[in-house]
Amino acid sequence: MKRLFSILAITLMVAFGTVNATTTSAAAVATTVVSSIQDDAAATATEDLGFHQELKKRFIEGGAGFMGIVLLCLILGLAIAIERIIFLNLSSTNTKKLTQKVEDALQSGGVEAAKEVCRNTKGPVASIFYQGLDRTDEGLEAAEKAVVAYGGVQMGQLEKNVSWISLFIALAPMLGFMGTVIGMIQAFDKIEAAGDMQPSLVAGGIKVALLTTVFGLIVAIILQIFYNYIIAKIDSIVNDMEDASITLMDLLIRHKK
Repeated sequence: MKRLFSILAITLMVAFGTVNATTTSAAAVATTVVSSIQDDAAATATEDLGFHQELKKRFIEGGAGFMGIVLLCLILGLAIAIERIIFLNLSSTNTKKLTQKVEDALQSGGVEAAKEVCRNTKGPVASIFYQGLDRTDEGLEAAEKAVVAYGGVQMGQLEKNVSWISLFIALAPMLGFMGTVIGMIQAFDKIEAAGDMQPSLVAGGIKVALLTTVFGLIVAIILQIFYNYIIAKIDSIVNDMEDASITLMDLLIRHKK
């Protein structure tokens, strides 16, 4: 009997030990999985924040002198570009709709009614229409001259400050290249002072030189995209102005008859 109890006790101890070992292994596996998930999440968070941190780090490493001027070019260029885009979008007019309204007003109420339609419509096309209608009493030739002259004025308004954007586009990479040249000069000065060609001496200067070039090119690329959009928008509005001017003269000729 004692031997039976001993066997049962040993069996229970072995079983309990196996359960404990299984539980411990499961807990270890669970801990490992949780730690792996946390590490992956931390790595993902680091990757998400890495671009901005890296950009800030590289900008600071480029030096405050040239990098600050390049950043100023970007800020001023973007400010002018956004202002021009807003102005051009507000200057856009549905030319066909405006022409139809002016034609209907000429037929129903004469020149004064057509001028009232132009006064209540925003945009350079409506302003050109108003100037042409305002000179109809002096003859068609005077009206045509007024349309052409005022069209040039409106074109100047559309192109206002655009040249500054092109200046910043050219200036940003030039400043970057200047920073590159200065960085290379500093690197060679260190080599001359040390009297030995060691990579550690020139690495810093070359890195600064390359960073200024990279940021200058980035600024130029960004501003070039905005500049091309603005030029395309101006061309579109100018074409509408020219077509509308020809249509207005045709309407005035028919009205005089």
